[in-house]
Amino acid sequence: MSIAQFAPAAMTRGSSRWLLLGSLALNLFFVGVAVAMAIRTPAVPTWNRDVFVRIERIAATLPPADADLLRGEANADKQKLENAQSQYFNARQGIHAALRSDTFSVDDMRTAMARTRAARQSFDQILQGIFADAAAKMSHAGRLALADWPPNRKSASKDR
Repeated sequence: MSIAQFAPAAMTRGSSRWLLLGSLALNLFFVGVAVAMAIRTPAVPTWNRDVFVRIERIAATLPPADADLLRGEANADKQKLENAQSQYFNARQGIHAALRSDTFSVDDMRTAMARTRAARQSFDQILQGIFADAAAKMSHAGRLALADWPPNRKSASKDR
């Protein structure tokens, strides 16, 4: 009996069972991988553009007294920070408007970009001032937590 004559006979006898068993094993493998990925994948917090939400996320990782200091500094300058944040977001909209314009003008685009840079710099100065003022009043542990933010990041202070 040649191989060509033997192959069809083998396919009809038991190979359909092996094919079914192999398919079942492969499906179980993929289901297991999917379940493992769903269980082990940490939930990634969504990005929130609001600076106060981001400050709160940072404060949540600090020692309680230092977190209160940071929140207090942010609340003291809340109106200035809100205004700077909205000016920055509005300036960014100017870039979008320049790009969407039917009659594109590179000068309008550059002007909108310059306004955005200035607004971002103002926003950063206010925000960094809040953090500097808070850090000046914090404990050493609080400043280390700020330096090592986000948590679980490899840092120089953990190597000491």
